[in-house]
Amino acid sequence: MLTTDKRKTETDLLTTPYVELSFGVIGETLPADHGYGLYSAIVHLCPEIHEQEGISILTIPGEPNRKGKIHLSKSSRLRIRLPYEPEKLAFVLPLAGQKLTIGSHSIQLDIPQIFPLRPVDKLRSRIVTIKKFQEAEPFKEAAQRQLDARGIRGNLILPLNEEGEPSRKTIKIKTYWVVGFSLAVTDLNEQDSIALQKRGLGGKHRMGCGIFTPFPRAWRFYDA
Repeated sequence: MLTTDKRKTETDLLTTPYVELSFGVIGETLPADHGYGLYSAIVHLCPEIHEQEGISILTIPGEPNRKGKIHLSKSSRLRIRLPYEPEKLAFVLPLAGQKLTIGSHSIQLDIPQIFPLRPVDKLRSRIVTIKKFQEAEPFKEAAQRQLDARGIRGNLILPLNEEGEPSRKTIKIKTYWVVGFSLAVTDLNEQDSIALQKRGLGGKHRMGCGIFTPFPRAWRFYDA
């Protein structure tokens, strides 16, 4: 019975339009690795989010100082992706105007704008984590299996870092580290592009992992 209910929920989420709530951010700095801290701060104010399916929280972009922090700017925004349903929006909208404390850093959120997801032929994720896959080639194969299982067709690429190796990333959750890799998927049709933006890949979507976005026009900002 529980399995049937879960499948129904996943099917409903696939057919539901998704949107992004984009909150302006007022503040100076954040930890470069703030995915878990941001999620914890949001759940502290809106605990219902913890139980909701289909909600993804992107990390806040800023300019890195290469000392474990990022500097925020007018372009820095908190984006939350979720189904366009009144009850789910009601869980998130109370964040408007609130102060979030992330470690020793504080930010203030503005009133959000709401944007629909738009199809583009190539998407990227700063970090995707797949449990038990910490080496590049097995990880890529596991990611491809997830794409195939979702019926998404595209060209999956592991972007390279400055040393010419797959871009390996980590995220700290409480006292342990989770390993992942940057991923890009190109040659997507419109339907598959929206599906990938809705469902993502891997886990930890509420901590900034596995969420796919269009390629930025410039790479000045570092997605922590």
